[in-house]
Amino acid sequence: MNDSTSTWDLEPAPESTGHIKLEKSYGNFINGKFVESEGGTKFESINPATEEAISEITESTEADVDQAVSSARNAYDKTWSKMPAKERGKYIYRIARLLQERAREFSVIETMDGGKPIRESRDIDIPLAAAHFFYYAGWADKLQYAFPNRNPQSLGVAGQVIPWNFPLLMAAWKIAPALATGNTVVLKPAESTSLTALKLAEVIQMADLPPGVVNIVTGHGEVGSAIVNHQDIDKVAFTGSTHVGKVIQKAIAGTTKRCTLELGGKAANIIFEDATIDQAVEGVINGIYFNQGHVCCAGSRLFVQESIYAEVIRKLKLRMESLVVGDPLDKNTDMGAINSKKQLATINQYIDIGKQEGAELYQPESTLPANGYWCRPSLFTEVAQSNRIAQEEIFGPVLAVQTFRTVAEVIKKANNTPYGLSAGVWTDKGSKIFNMTSQMRAGVVWANTYNKFDPTSPFGGYRESGFGREGGLHGLAAYLDV
Repeated sequence: MNDSTSTWDLEPAPESTGHIKLEKSYGNFINGKFVESEGGTKFESINPATEEAISEITESTEADVDQAVSSARNAYDKTWSKMPAKERGKYIYRIARLLQERAREFSVIETMDGGKPIRESRDIDIPLAAAHFFYYAGWADKLQYAFPNRNPQSLGVAGQVIPWNFPLLMAAWKIAPALATGNTVVLKPAESTSLTALKLAEVIQMADLPPGVVNIVTGHGEVGSAIVNHQDIDKVAFTGSTHVGKVIQKAIAGTTKRCTLELGGKAANIIFEDATIDQAVEGVINGIYFNQGHVCCAGSRLFVQESIYAEVIRKLKLRMESLVVGDPLDKNTDMGAINSKKQLATINQYIDIGKQEGAELYQPESTLPANGYWCRPSLFTEVAQSNRIAQEEIFGPVLAVQTFRTVAEVIKKANNTPYGLSAGVWTDKGSKIFNMTSQMRAGVVWANTYNKFDPTSPFGGYRESGFGREGGLHGLAAYLDV
């Protein structure tokens, strides 16, 4: 027993990497095959927990994007849009089954490439990715039931750009509904986490998906821009920062391109005095620390009713002291590595800003690994509503705590943000939950839980958190002309 933290010292329990297979270098996936870029430039994909290179990724050119879009258009015109819907569903179902069979391999690669704990990759990311393919496979031949008395038609070629926080899950969120509705896809994964998308291409090959239906091109922001601005793209789907989302809106203004944007967030997590406090504290920990704060819906603003403030803060600090920060492949690890050196610098900058603004910082003492990108779980109290750490998205394990007295006060504080993605409410009263959810400006509000996702449930925000929904029946509409 460790007296300083009152937690058990656990022996390392690392997940094996012997069962995974990674190529030394990856090309783009175009027209059903891996092909080398005409430019020939490569960059390294870095393991954020060790700072070691895992593989080399292609820096695509405009010519590569042209080739991918042309392949997708050809597959749409000649094959995919003409295929019976029930046959399309079979292919999507096959992808889901193959993902399930290779779940352990995908989990380890996701953790190595992105830095998230293996428990999250193994228990959340990969199973949810497969579940989305299963779910939309079932919808493929039922669009007439999804949109009764209408004539739903596919849009054509979808250009999709995804972030680094949920690499495979975001790919599934976008590819599965696009395929189910009869569209073809050109996808660009984040430059720092491209490996599971490229491994998904292997699954797509194994599923015998017709060539060109899904194309994957890798690289930095210029590649995503080339996809968005390509004249033969019919639909743009983007998940990422609000700044880039605004750039995309301007780029497609005046065109016929459809668009969905899932952007930033600054979620409010609200604990009332009648809540089950231990459950709420665990929900807060889950909402901001288990994922290193690397989710746009992270509950990074905590509002606690004054009468229970001291107890909640005491229990939060105790729980933070028990968090294990370290090797993401260790099954005991609660918090893994920050995704990149650049993101760690951003987080540390905001921590300095919080201290300069007069907020009080608490971080549990722990020994961090010598190599890699690491940040201790951080808790700010004495936070003012105007503080930047309470207004701006940090995308890291930094929690800003404020107090409130009345329902009206906390609704006003929670809504005082340009974002509108998600929120959480902790209370024993069902009537209070419905009152809060009806007045909070958030696309998703969790009650007495946090960060729960299901393929049948739509997710998305409004205001500066974007527009459109992914998941559920709503996720189909984004890829259809109804």
